[in-house]
Amino acid sequence: MKVNDKDIITVDTVEQYAALFGCPPVRHPLMSVCRLSEVKDYVPVGKPVQLNLYSVTIKDGATCNAKYGWRDYDFSRGTMNFFAPGQIHCWDEKAENSGRWGWLLAFHPDFVRRYPLGEKIGRMRFFSYEVNEALHVSDAERNIVESILNNMESEYGQRVDAHTQDIIVSLLDTLLNYAERFYTRQFQTRNSVDSDILSRVQSIIRKYTEERSGKFISVSGIAGELGMSPHYLSDLLRALTGMNAQQHIHAYLIARAKTLLVSTRLSVSEIAYELGFEYPQHFNRLFKNKTGVTPLEYRKAN
Repeated sequence: MKVNDKDIITVDTVEQYAALFGCPPVRHPLMSVCRLSEVKDYVPVGKPVQLNLYSVTIKDGATCNAKYGWRDYDFSRGTMNFFAPGQIHCWDEKAENSGRWGWLLAFHPDFVRRYPLGEKIGRMRFFSYEVNEALHVSDAERNIVESILNNMESEYGQRVDAHTQDIIVSLLDTLLNYAERFYTRQFQTRNSVDSDILSRVQSIIRKYTEERSGKFISVSGIAGELGMSPHYLSDLLRALTGMNAQQHIHAYLIARAKTLLVSTRLSVSEIAYELGFEYPQHFNRLFKNKTGVTPLEYRKAN
């Protein structure tokens, strides 16, 4: 554990993680799981921390003012957050853990590397969500999480043998599979909250094209204007409409291109530029892929 030139504390091992956050001594060199009530009321206040581990926090009770990527967020009742290696965190105040329900789980990438989960975890998009896009679990979901973690804690507390890692990785895989299910539920049940997301996305896409700046519309650009992570926005749109953010962009570009092709005398290259394409051939390729004909063939037919 060291502080680099930018005063960032880097945490490379599970032992360093446990020491920094006041967790009980680790029982396995590559992973740690403990109840929040066992954690000392300590975090490195005011110091940015880069965790080079996977970590999962499940918390309940009072909020803890913290930052992730220099953005404020709160831990609220019944939330789960998932962090991938390399992300930076910062706390503005001491965490009060006494009497609180919750769990801290951390594991090194090597812990799951030789298992199917080692490859699958890279495709679990919620590890790249912002912390203010936490998973809010219901009471029933919390009971499921608690049951899995109880089993994991029991196995973790036993003497390490040839089966320990296999069993814990299996439980971890189950926990993350449930997390994916719960996030799908959260997207679906938050329709009333996020019902205007689609109209806001379409408004941003229209703004890009109407400005005629030649700037390409990107998922990250739209997500940034909405204050979301690109993956969260895509998953939310998919739950709402069945199409991810990139598919919405393509659908709008094709519809707009069709209008320009039949209602203006702009060349294909000029239309491509208006829509933000740097190279006309990229526009031609997308148009034919989506419609089955080239832009010129569409113009002639219509």
